[in-house]
Amino acid sequence: MAKPIRETPVLTGEDALKFEMASQNVSPASKEEKEEAKKAYEFFQSVATFAL
Repeated sequence: MAKPIRETPVLTGEDALKFEMASQNVSPASKEEKEEAKKAYEFFQSVATFAL
């Protein structure tokens, strides 16, 4: 039998401020990061052998 999922704790104090600042100052991924992620995706797609 599965264990019940606990409630997610609420951020307070300085942790909440850090989270809020980080969520407001998001920068887009660079072209190099996107290309690296695409290469990793294509590699894993090539080695994945799942029977459908």
